[in-house]
Amino acid sequence: MDKPAEWQATSVGPMSDRTVEAVSFPPGFEELAAVADWCLATPDLRQAKRRIASPEDLGAFYHAVLPRMAEIVALLSRFELEYLPPQCRSLFNIALALAEVAPNVELYGGNPAVPHAFAEERMIAAHGEQETWRGLSPTT
Repeated sequence: MDKPAEWQATSVGPMSDRTVEAVSFPPGFEELAAVADWCLATPDLRQAKRRIASPEDLGAFYHAVLPRMAEIVALLSRFELEYLPPQCRSLFNIALALAEVAPNVELYGGNPAVPHAFAEERMIAAHGEQETWRGLSPTT
């Protein structure tokens, strides 16, 4: 299926070893290129990024994305998960990263760790290496 002209998006470059796709955003979301390093395709990668981020990095990401979440959700809701265009996958991954970072900013004062919890490295997600947008079962 050819991409409509309106999906000629801003490309931010390769995501190195995270995926073979370039990170790109639909028109109107170009400023999110500033936080493209949070566009991570798997739960394991998002958790690892959060755990090594500074409180300042978490806060900067949170405050850059939160004001756009209503627009992001409105756009993403137009597609079934398995048919997300690549630019929407980038937005989807950014939204997931925000959901994972928000408690650390809102509840833990920006602490990247979860206070008074088991060591996070002990928690192994059954589906942690799967690209979330594919919507695969944890046993797939």
